[in-house]
Amino acid sequence: MLQASEIQKRFTHLEQTIEKASQACHADATVPKELMDCVDQLDKKSGGAKKIIESKDEKRMRQWIDDLEQVGDRAEQACQRATNVNAKVKSAVTSVHAELSDLKKQLH
Repeated sequence: MLQASEIQKRFTHLEQTIEKASQACHADATVPKELMDCVDQLDKKSGGAKKIIESKDEKRMRQWIDDLEQVGDRAEQACQRATNVNAKVKSAVTSVHAELSDLKKQLH
């Protein structure tokens, strides 16, 4: 299990990665609705990171990451199904998914 300070760093980095993906998607009017919805959901859910960290509740942290990772999976799948997603959006979504998957593995 990661130390609390490392978890806090990872959560902060994850929030930043999700923010970049959100900005990339909102800057591209051609992003499919399904992908936009997933990224918006990630963005909304990531706002709770500070409360989750402050709770120091490992079970809650794992559940939060699991929930985010499921949405990240859907975002990645939507990105792969879309035919004309630009490279910046694709890269941002892939980064979020990779970060979530890695963090999930380390928390479990």
